[in-house]
Amino acid sequence: MTETELKSQIPADFYQKHNFSPVMRPPKPLKHVKLSISEYPDAVASMDWLVGGYMENRQGMYSSELYQAVRYIHLGIDIWAPPGEPVFAIADGVILGAKDNANELDYGPTIIVEHTILGVKFYTLYGHLSRKSIAGIESGTSVKRGDLIALLGDETENGGWVPHLHFGLGIEKPTDIDMPGVCAPEDEQKFRVLYPDPRYVLGPLY
Repeated sequence: MTETELKSQIPADFYQKHNFSPVMRPPKPLKHVKLSISEYPDAVASMDWLVGGYMENRQGMYSSELYQAVRYIHLGIDIWAPPGEPVFAIADGVILGAKDNANELDYGPTIIVEHTILGVKFYTLYGHLSRKSIAGIESGTSVKRGDLIALLGDETENGGWVPHLHFGLGIEKPTDIDMPGVCAPEDEQKFRVLYPDPRYVLGPLY
């Protein structure tokens, strides 16, 4: 799929054409932070409602074997907040599934929801959740816009990260309860199409 075809599927003002729910409900405006290996984790250690991330170069941060030191262009949006903070469905949809991606520096507990809004089919990934909050979630369960679907996990269960939500957006149905969170620089153009900027549905968070 080309970027032109993508734009016909997910318009740039999609969040204005549909009343999406906030994915989290911060008590104050989110502060944008742009991460690099020299700044992590100190820049986000406060977990004080920080946001950032799409197509950010985070070379050096993804040090586990999962990334083979070649994937470090970030494909989602992160919201740093304290563990236990609620996470909401952004729109009506059907839960594709829930899974604990329990590798080092992986998503940890993860939910993916399938949506069809204004004729556009897409998938939303909610990563770094608590294990307790995904227990018993069944594939095929319907969710409504604004439903509480999970709570943020802490570093003992979220893959080892400073607590935050990773929100990813995809246009192809995943074959597992997983979607790439980072890509190699040489794959950036392709992945911009397959995993577009989450602000298409979240609005201008930064």
